[in-house]
Amino acid sequence: MAKNLVIVGGGAGGGSAAAEAKRNDPSLNVTMLEQGKFVAFAA
Repeated sequence: MAKNLVIVGGGAGGGSAAAEAKRNDPSLNVTMLEQGKFVAFAA
């Protein structure tokens, strides 16, 4: 059974946490929630 992770906040910290979680467990289902119009991203 797959595990789920919900990250509240789409800023740099939320993105870093999601990436690190997926690196540690590729089968993890990650959902990011952001209230604002945009989420942070890097090129």
